Amino acid sequence: MAVQEQVLKAELHCHIEGAAPPALVQKIAKREEIDVSSIIDAKGQYRWSDFTTFLSAYDLASSVFRRPGDYAQLSETYFRMLAAEGAIYGEIFISPDHATSAGLSYRSYVEGLAAGLERAKAETGIEGRMIAVGVRHFGAASVERVAKEVVSNPHPLVTGFGLAGDEREGHPANFARAFRMAGEAGLGLTAHAGEFGGPESISAALDFLRVRRIGHGVRAIESPALVDRLAAERIVLEVCPGSNAALGLYPVLRFHPVNLLRRAGVRITLNSDDPPFFRTTLGREYSQTAKTFNWTQEDLRVFTRTAIEAAFCDKATKERLLAKVDNQKLG
Repeated sequence: MAVQEQVLKAELHCHIEGAAPPALVQKIAKREEIDVSSIIDAKGQYRWSDFTTFLSAYDLASSVFRRPGDYAQLSETYFRMLAAEGAIYGEIFISPDHATSAGLSYRSYVEGLAAGLERAKAETGIEGRMIAVGVRHFGAASVERVAKEVVSNPHPLVTGFGLAGDEREGHPANFARAFRMAGEAGLGLTAHAGEFGGPESISAALDFLRVRRIGHGVRAIESPALVDRLAAERIVLEVCPGSNAALGLYPVLRFHPVNLLRRAGVRITLNSDDPPFFRTTLGREYSQTAKTFNWTQEDLRVFTRTAIEAAFCDKATKERLLAKVDNQKLG
């Protein structure tokens, strides 16, 4: 049995619309009479060639989901897939802005997604939570509107707030008010940084948004001082190696800095980001990195423990999940 197959897994960084299997998109698109042939090839795989065309494909695929039931089917499908790969916990980024463009209220959007999470949990036991994100390149006012909507409409499975979108646009200081509102409401905080932006993007997110988790964060490796800071402050990186390789940040996986960051004492988790677009899964992230960097089952178990310790869920749930990980007998 491969080194990763026995290891229980957990994921903190996945965009739920970006997790939509092409077959599901085609099915709903047919009902809605939306042509998605330009983004799904004859083999049933997403078609894109660079970051710009990836974003276009993502937007078109996301646009087919228009009813609460669509989102329930999407989240149930994804969490069942996670559970089948040995995951016991997952967090998904949800986009209130997308709900608006789909003609849904935030509440209906969340209730649809939550229904799917609950169905998956009933069948497989997997725990799931949601992180509502504002879109950076939509501007500070937009991100603040999202924060207000999330805080004003609490849901037990929406436990985090984050910042996504083009990190090259808008300084983190612009979003400090939104993050302060979310943090005061008890939501966990994370922000995408250090993917297409450099080390300064990560430092600014830490300084102005007061986050304890960073989405991606891999370009910290370009600043030894920042790597030291991340390790000293026990900041958790939501690393997505397959995504980074697919989008050209690193030419091949063996050049990815995840192992250097781990060896420097930075707290690392493994994640799939937008899995079918990058032809990956959470299980593949565990297996490919383990193979490339010669990691052991115990190394992988540390990643899972780190994810659960950093998860935006209640203490009792964390303790129960950690006990599962610690009590698992590895071959």
